[in-house]
Amino acid sequence: MPQPPQGPSPVPLTRPRCGEDTSQESRFGCPGIRVPGHTECLAHLIDPDRDAYLAGLSPGADIDHRGTTFTESLFAALLNALRDPATGSPRLGVANFELATFEGRVGCESAVFEDEASFESATFKDEAVFRTATFKDVTSFHSAIFEGTTRFESTIFEDGVRFDSSTFEGSARFRMASFKGGAGFQSATFKGGAEFRFATFERGAWFQSATFEGFAGFGSATFAGAAGFGAAIFKHDASFVSATFEKAGSIGPLVCAGRVLMSGATFGSPVTLSLTTQHLECRRTRWSSTAEVRLRYATVDFAHAVFEYPLTIAAEPDPFVLADGQQLAETSLAGELSPEVRLASLRGVDAAHLVLADVDLSRCLFIGTVHLDQLRLEGACTFDAVPPAAHWRRWPPVRFTERRTLAEEHHWRASQPGAVRGWNVAVLGAGRSGPLQLAPVYRALRKALEDSKHEPGAADFYYGEMEMRRRAEDIPRSERRLLTAYWALSGYGMRASRALAWLGAAMLLTIVMLIAVGLPTDTPKQTATGTVPADGGRVTFEIDKNDPKNPTGNRLTGERAEKALNVTLNSVLFRSSGQDLTTSGTYIEMLSRLTEPVLLTLAVLAVRNRVKR
Repeated sequence: MPQPPQGPSPVPLTRPRCGEDTSQESRFGCPGIRVPGHTECLAHLIDPDRDAYLAGLSPGADIDHRGTTFTESLFAALLNALRDPATGSPRLGVANFELATFEGRVGCESAVFEDEASFESATFKDEAVFRTATFKDVTSFHSAIFEGTTRFESTIFEDGVRFDSSTFEGSARFRMASFKGGAGFQSATFKGGAEFRFATFERGAWFQSATFEGFAGFGSATFAGAAGFGAAIFKHDASFVSATFEKAGSIGPLVCAGRVLMSGATFGSPVTLSLTTQHLECRRTRWSSTAEVRLRYATVDFAHAVFEYPLTIAAEPDPFVLADGQQLAETSLAGELSPEVRLASLRGVDAAHLVLADVDLSRCLFIGTVHLDQLRLEGACTFDAVPPAAHWRRWPPVRFTERRTLAEEHHWRASQPGAVRGWNVAVLGAGRSGPLQLAPVYRALRKALEDSKHEPGAADFYYGEMEMRRRAEDIPRSERRLLTAYWALSGYGMRASRALAWLGAAMLLTIVMLIAVGLPTDTPKQTATGTVPADGGRVTFEIDKNDPKNPTGNRLTGERAEKALNVTLNSVLFRSSGQDLTTSGTYIEMLSRLTEPVLLTLAVLAVRNRVKR
């Protein structure tokens, strides 16, 4: 893996500093390096000597002005002395400005640094402009302080450059900068906005432990090598919109108190994202290899993302651990939000390669997701639930049985006339959703859970699917009535209590009706009739039984109740009790033997669906 650039080696101190070994008290303490042939630095040379020194410079000359304090006019005069007549741009050889102080505006537009350039520990008290400059060799701004706006727009760094431990108190603009060697920004502090839009990092960029106090923009940037953001802290939004990560390997772990925006980004190699942030937006991203997105605190939007290989979105239970074994500090987020990860949208996604682990899906939008039946849910993936308790302030009263539901169903039900309280209407981006769109989503999620052997969870989605079918407008009225009966009797074979309640009611009704009109007054007795031949021959008898007589008088007796219960219990098991019944009782038993076993079967089926693995 490429390593961060090391920067130019410090130039040995070969000349004494300004004012040393002299009696000029005004020069005492000046850190500036003496100008060759003089005892003072460039800032303290008298005008004739300074003019003579500048006149002796030519384009491409090596300069060493470490520790020198430059005013705006003095630095401009130095660049003019190095200006190439052929191009009109300053051209420098080895340039050493370590510990230099620039009190005015530094204008290095279109300057060309042909050899090593060092601005280590330099201080820029005003605007520093290196727009369209070219650094052809190793360059270092290590520990530099930029108190004003810094502009490196369209600047070209042909070899490694270091901004490690630098401080940018104003805005730092690297728009369209080209880093052809490694770019090191480790432990850098950006107090104003930092803009790297359209920048190109050809051999890696290192922002480990960097702090961005303002907005950080890496939109449309290209990371051809490593993208090191380990332990980086973003106190505002961080934008990587339309960025390209060709061989990033890993991004993070980092902390962002605002949003991490990656919409339109492209990932061309296996990558791991480790992010602690409030919001991660990955709309229309393209993942051309395997990837793992590990998150804390985040709400994630993956709408219309393209996954060509398996991608995992997982919640990290504990703070991320850095390379040195220390936990990533989360002080900017801890205490404000739950560390849970919430998925906002999968619309337009092909979920065939998607794995979700320990993710909250209660507000996730699924309508429009392709191959949702191949989605893999691992760990504790949670969904929304129906409104709790019974609702009596409407007619008829309603009580929803607890089950997993989708955010779009909440939105649709909340928009219906007479909707009970508890359905969430504020579902961002739900748009047009209804039973026609929700039924196939529930069906696909049911199949996904069934394939993973999670039958109890699949049962909830089967219930949701049947609910949407029952309320859809494209099914015949007869089928809708049949589904309504199925729902009322047993909750689509998912509610054992409802089926058992109907079974108990049917048995009670059967018992009452048998006691009232089904059992005869007395048990019919057998009679034998025949003719005895006069000659004493063979006697033939015909045995018959009297028709049962309808009951009269007192019917509510213990004996009749016991017989009715016996007939009813046998009917539940689809058996005949053999009890003598009236004509009405016979029909009651037939009806009981038809309906009650069905209700018992529905109850058993509902229990099985809840405990099956």
